[in-house]
Amino acid sequence: MTPRPDRHEPATLAFGTQAVHAGNETSGTGPIRTPIVMANSYGLPEDPSALSWSGTDVPLYTRNSGTNQLGLQRKLAALEGGEDAVVFASGVAALHAVFFTYLRTGDHIVVSDVTYEATWRLFAELLPARYGIEATFVDITDPDAVKAALRPNTRLVHTETIANPTTKVADIAAVAELAHDAGALLVVDSTFTPPPLYRPLADGADLVVHSLTKYINGHGDAMGGAVIGSRELLAPVKAEAMVDVGGVISPFNAWLITRGSVTLPLRLRQQVTSAARIAPMLEADPRVAYVAYPGLPSHPQHELATRQFTGYGAMLAFAVDGGPDVQNRFVANLRVITSAVSLGHDESLIVHVGTEGPRVARYPEQFRRFGHLRFSVGLEDTDDLLTDLATALDETFG
Repeated sequence: MTPRPDRHEPATLAFGTQAVHAGNETSGTGPIRTPIVMANSYGLPEDPSALSWSGTDVPLYTRNSGTNQLGLQRKLAALEGGEDAVVFASGVAALHAVFFTYLRTGDHIVVSDVTYEATWRLFAELLPARYGIEATFVDITDPDAVKAALRPNTRLVHTETIANPTTKVADIAAVAELAHDAGALLVVDSTFTPPPLYRPLADGADLVVHSLTKYINGHGDAMGGAVIGSRELLAPVKAEAMVDVGGVISPFNAWLITRGSVTLPLRLRQQVTSAARIAPMLEADPRVAYVAYPGLPSHPQHELATRQFTGYGAMLAFAVDGGPDVQNRFVANLRVITSAVSLGHDESLIVHVGTEGPRVARYPEQFRRFGHLRFSVGLEDTDDLLTDLATALDETFG
């Protein structure tokens, strides 16, 4: 017999209902939404002797946990299918929290050779120079390369579900098996594929990281990051990286992200639907040099993406046929799509990225030749986006 849905029991709810109700605290005739609690300290019980001053399970001091942080953590754990979650001030703070907690001097990590720039710099420069942590960058789509890179002192394997910016897709179940056989943990940045598009924990990932700034917030007005996984693995992340390092999220940002997450399934539906129409339109235009999008049959990991995800996401990388001046002129000719960094917002965003920097050597040939336009498809009417792109192409190539 199917259990009766109960908003107080997130496991009984479908994803769309979880997005509305999970983590929300209501009481009596009070507010039906958890209010913003702008407090940095909470009242103690009459006898506080049994309290842990570094405890993270009840509101005590906002560096440890507050009302809004706890609610957001409960929601994220439900949405990802994890036991617990911890939230931070940014996505990079969440990534650093995992690395800070689980890596020591002399440890080794295997990292996908295409990652977000901050992740790349942490392992190419900062952590090796300051803490003696060694990283091997590998093509995460090549199981033999991943296996060959593993060492007796490998503690973590880190990858993104869809790589930023080339859209390379990692086979999470396969990488998880290799990591676990070597006694390492698999950490997955799933920012490009928030639930319900994908839940890496179900395929063997140990910890999942999100930049909440992006899709989960979805409105471009708050920053945050999260780590989701088992209570056992998250306990030291909370105790060390959150409480003692202190990169915590503010109550206001936690509230904003909780509010934004309610519409996550609706926003993703529109964004993915639009991306599925935009990508083939761009690919068919001879003035477009290339399009990288997992939903296209031409994508090298299209079959894997079809099997692994419930949708291909709403991030495209492409370039028009020409040098940087042509790329920038095309962007300047857009009238609906906004030229700005970030992704996952309600408005469509595009940014031109050139061919310089140490990461570029690992990119596919067309990225190295043309650079790329990173395009985050937003919530605008799909036909408006298609017309904007087509008109900008016409004006650019006149």
